[in-house]
Amino acid sequence: MKYLYYVYQLFVAFPITIVATILTALSITICCLLGGGNKSTYYLGKWWGWIIIRAFLLPVKVEGRENITEGQSYVFIANHQGAFDIFLLYGFLGHEFKWMMKSGIKKIPFVGYACKMSKQIFVDKSGPSKVNETIEQARETLAGGTSMVVFPEGSRTYDGKMIPFKKGAFLLADELQLPVVPITINGPFKVMPRTKDWHFANWSPLRVTIHQPIYPVDKGPRNIITITRQSFDSVQSALEL
Repeated sequence: MKYLYYVYQLFVAFPITIVATILTALSITICCLLGGGNKSTYYLGKWWGWIIIRAFLLPVKVEGRENITEGQSYVFIANHQGAFDIFLLYGFLGHEFKWMMKSGIKKIPFVGYACKMSKQIFVDKSGPSKVNETIEQARETLAGGTSMVVFPEGSRTYDGKMIPFKKGAFLLADELQLPVVPITINGPFKVMPRTKDWHFANWSPLRVTIHQPIYPVDKGPRNIITITRQSFDSVQSALEL
């Protein structure tokens, strides 16, 4: 069955992924050029993530959608297991958001330009001024009522385990007094771990657990430390090792 699945990927899943990615990137770019708003670009991205997960025949289970409210702005934070995290959250989270992503994504043909046009938030650490620009863009996005998804570990896991969270997203949540929603992702590490990029995917069920929002109880360093620790503990509580 494994090799049959590989053949299926070669002739069906990979071609669908390539075509869907190009069409989605072009559609988002055109929408932005024509003045399309956040909703149109978000739903195009949602379609893209959904179709790719389905193309690879991966079953998805989402738990905890009742914990989030439509129209509320959140800082979503999730563990980062692999490349399929992107498709999974875009396709199945069910709440409009912008990504906070590495600046290297700008170099990906079609995708990078579409992300730039749709005002996704690029993390640029090349200098203090660039870092400040990133923070200001994220601040404007959240203050405008849009949610944001962040992988606070900063990179994909090598072994499936979590590493300590960086505090950037929690600083923004504290400043704007927004709720943080921890999300646990299970499965993408088995599908395509970081060490197997550009290899065939392995079949594995995918699960998204949306935890209850963590609301600010204060403002300042104590609140940041508290929500960072609570978020890490929440994500880890549902992680399958």
